[in-house]
Amino acid sequence: MSIKFYNVKKRESVNIDESKCQKVIYRKETDKGVQERFGIKSVDEDGTKLTTFCSREKFDSLDCPLL
Repeated sequence: MSIKFYNVKKRESVNIDESKCQKVIYRKETDKGVQERFGIKSVDEDGTKLTTFCSREKFDSLDCPLL
């Protein structure tokens, strides 16, 4: 399965294989409690770091390692 990212250097969308991705959870403390955002990180073949955000359901369904 491939994951779609946007490469800002190329100015186009790229598909990266799930095996080359890592899951990450961004936590932020707010007045109402802790906010969590779920993301996926990878690196394109030209060295560009890629990040995309997704829903909790998609995050849980992915088989890549958690950072």
